[in-house]
Amino acid sequence: MRVIGEIPHPNCKITIFHWNNRYLIKFEQGSLEQTFKIQEFDLASESDIKLLISEDFIQIALRQFDQMGQALNDAMSKI
Repeated sequence: MRVIGEIPHPNCKITIFHWNNRYLIKFEQGSLEQTFKIQEFDLASESDIKLLISEDFIQIALRQFDQMGQALNDAMSKI
């Protein structure tokens, strides 16, 4: 797996990988992570991957972190 780069953001870590004919966009926040996989052939060039990661896309991922955290807290409160 090759690291393509990182996108700085104050609320999460965003890392872009290339592996097995796919690009992986990995968001990390605390103990939670989300990974989006995109086929290499769905993009014209490697530089297009960073165009996908708009602030709107990041905000959606951050909202999903809130939902994931709440789901985990709810599950943990039952044990």
